Amino acid sequence: MQSIRHKGPWALALICAIGFSGGAAVITQSLMADKSAEVRVPAVHDAHDLSRVFRHVARKALPSIVSIETVGKAVQLGRSSPEIDLFGEDSPFGELFKNDPRFREMFKNIPRSIPQQMPRSRGMGSGFIIDADGIVLTNSHVVADAEQVKIKLHDGREFIGRDIRTDPRSDVAIVRFDAPEGLQPLELGNSDTAEIGDWVLAVGSPFGLDLTVTAGIISAKSRGVGINEREDFLQTDAAINPGNSGGPLLDLEGKVIGINTAISSRSGGYDGVGFAIPINMVHWVSRQLIESGTVRRGYLGVGIQRVSHELAQQFNVPFGKGAIVTQVLPKSPASVARLEPGDLIVKLNGRDVVDPRDLQGIVEQLEIGKEYPLEIVRNGKPMQLKIKIGELPTDTTVAAAEKEEESSAPKDPNTFEELGIGVQDLTEEMAQKLGYEGSVSGVLVSSVRDGSPAATAGLRTGMVIEKVGTTAVTSTEEFAAALKGQSVEKGILVLVRTPRGSQFLVLKK
Repeated sequence: MQSIRHKGPWALALICAIGFSGGAAVITQSLMADKSAEVRVPAVHDAHDLSRVFRHVARKALPSIVSIETVGKAVQLGRSSPEIDLFGEDSPFGELFKNDPRFREMFKNIPRSIPQQMPRSRGMGSGFIIDADGIVLTNSHVVADAEQVKIKLHDGREFIGRDIRTDPRSDVAIVRFDAPEGLQPLELGNSDTAEIGDWVLAVGSPFGLDLTVTAGIISAKSRGVGINEREDFLQTDAAINPGNSGGPLLDLEGKVIGINTAISSRSGGYDGVGFAIPINMVHWVSRQLIESGTVRRGYLGVGIQRVSHELAQQFNVPFGKGAIVTQVLPKSPASVARLEPGDLIVKLNGRDVVDPRDLQGIVEQLEIGKEYPLEIVRNGKPMQLKIKIGELPTDTTVAAAEKEEESSAPKDPNTFEELGIGVQDLTEEMAQKLGYEGSVSGVLVSSVRDGSPAATAGLRTGMVIEKVGTTAVTSTEEFAAALKGQSVEKGILVLVRTPRGSQFLVLKK
């Protein structure tokens, strides 16, 4: 057993937290066999020691926690007058009432008019003070589009937020208010050092119940659940419910290691799976919001994909390491650096790249306009490149969702029975009709047979096949030629594109 150096009460609490739960059954059996104080007292002391840690953290944190109430902007229903006459010319029922008096009789007891303005929406959330001058951290979705944000301190005093700055990509926001004296900011910790199994406390105002504390552990790290553009969530089983959003996730030293932001729930309430934004990401984002009101992120201009087991075999690279380039945008930093689809990015600025989310985290925090070393693997051979980081454009929304209806893709294809697909030459008119933007080259998938290798791999009608292996194809003839010598038993690598982006797939029996 590895020895643990004494680090004050925190070390003791951690030892107790680990030892107490696992030994509960043994202690119970021991108590039945031997009711001596020598057996009972250590177990009780362990529980009290852990409880004292929780008390200390809660007592230290609660004065820094705030409840947030928001009032949304007014929503107009009509054009000019404050009310709409249900029986008037502007009413959608006007013609009906005019042409058939029976309807007017039927509705004679309802008011002649309705308000043209919807009631203002109201919301609730949580936050915490990070600066004694009156700066609160919370989630962007808590305060976004609010006309008024009310900050309620732990002692009941209320203040109106005067400056709201949000970053929807990461779901982080700051709110400034005219601070009274004596505010206690929370200390920010280091989310990178948090480990699975660590005890944590979640604090917030679930269902409007101010200053509620729940306990749990870090269940997982680096989660991406598809609710934000930038995700690297800490997962926790500490109870998080509606209203907890924006509150802190605390370690046993009372330091913030995350912002509680989402739950995975079938009921709409606590189901044991909650997510928090790591505080290291939050700190980087909030610092820019405080200083300039906006967040500038680094940008490569590539589409990237995780290295699956099948792709690792196709590219002859280690499984689970790096990010595969699927698309290089024109005139982007990646294009200038001569990156190509199929390149495997393994290291940037001396930092190992584990997966696409890891690469995004590295890139976004690099200095814009500065050149950095980039290590890739191309066709099985390591290469060293230099890349100058650009700035992420404000609007990086990809084109409209791909059209999946078979009617969208032309018929009369060249059929490849072994793969289970039909393909056709792609024209500019077809590409535009299917929602593709910019220059697109390849062959269009016109049909996919159910149960075929193509269907199993995820090919759908309307997709464009840009490459077979490392060979670019621009016509059905080139596609057929590129397939020669390929084996569907061993797997055929294809680069496919949709209006959302590109990815590699492996067609295999």
